Amino acid sequence: MRKYAAIAPALNERARRLWAAAESNVIGYGGDALVSAATGMSRDTIRKGRSEIEQGVTASERIRRAGAGRPSLTKTQPGLEAALERLVDPVTRGDPMSPLRWTCKSRAKLAASLTEDGWQVSSTTVGRLLNGLGYRLQAVQKTREVVSHPDRNAQFEYINATADGYLQRGQPVISVDTKKKELVGDFKNGGREWQPKGTPEKVQVHDFPGDSVGKAIPYGVYDMARNEAWVSVGRDHDTPQFAVASIRQWWKMMGKQAYPDAKELFITADAGGSNGYRARAWKVELQKFADDTRLRIRVSHFPPGTSKWNKIEHRLFCHITQNWRGKPLRTFEAIVELIGNTRTETGLRVKAKLDRRKYSTGVEITKAEMRQLDLRPHRGSRLLPCPSGQ
Repeated sequence: MRKYAAIAPALNERARRLWAAAESNVIGYGGDALVSAATGMSRDTIRKGRSEIEQGVTASERIRRAGAGRPSLTKTQPGLEAALERLVDPVTRGDPMSPLRWTCKSRAKLAASLTEDGWQVSSTTVGRLLNGLGYRLQAVQKTREVVSHPDRNAQFEYINATADGYLQRGQPVISVDTKKKELVGDFKNGGREWQPKGTPEKVQVHDFPGDSVGKAIPYGVYDMARNEAWVSVGRDHDTPQFAVASIRQWWKMMGKQAYPDAKELFITADAGGSNGYRARAWKVELQKFADDTRLRIRVSHFPPGTSKWNKIEHRLFCHITQNWRGKPLRTFEAIVELIGNTRTETGLRVKAKLDRRKYSTGVEITKAEMRQLDLRPHRGSRLLPCPSGQ
């Protein structure tokens, strides 16, 4: 569309027709529809241009035969453009009760509505008029931030300063979260991968959960200082017990060797999910982990709606998604291998393992059990689990 808009003012009717036909020929199958949608020209016009190209294009000063052509609809039907704009944007055009406010404003529906009002217009003409009026097909864009808490920046600064303090003392800092759950089976996976031309990998047409092998639950633990991560791929439920079991695996397989003299551990996590600040079971399991490892554990939760600032999101999970793009996740073993082979130019190293254990849901933690935990708030922040007796 940008290409056509750039040269259209310098082209006459015949040149535009020939250019559109040439572009359609380059595209191949479906070219007429794409060029018509981009330029507003009718497919008949594009086909006529193709016929002229096939017969041989010769220089001519005449655009059309004498007396041919019809006057534009905007001349024969004054007010058509204004009527169309009232339909496209009824709120700003003074008609908030327009039924099209609550429907998909396709060219066909706009043409039908105009026809009902007595205008003689086709959907192709509607498209051309919309282009001329400066309208384009556009998706909704996420740009607006909801009104944030007045202390939001201070919260981020607090988390960052705490992490920096731990790193300077040589103590481990990890970012944890559960990646999006994935159906395991012969299903389509988003993205594209290089394959021999005309031989895309075949998968099932429908992604029905009943046809899946199961559901993979990747829980990640990202070490901020060492740029390495552990991912436990669960196949049961995403529970606080599973979350802390994944942290235990990281400590056993990677963390303990990397930080043999560690006395503390700082964890950053989202506000919700299996590691949410309201989950009592999360605190109970962390207390058990602290008791077993004798680590003084400190936890900071990001405020609701700010999970994208959690380091694991853009330092691990995005690279995993990129690594398995376009590859069907047919087995749990394949998922583990794809995660474990994720690498980046900055040196990211990932280890992954399948967790076959069962995790019960709906585990209730009583107030009496909570009172037995050694939880201490830190300078007005959320309650933080610490090892018993410390």
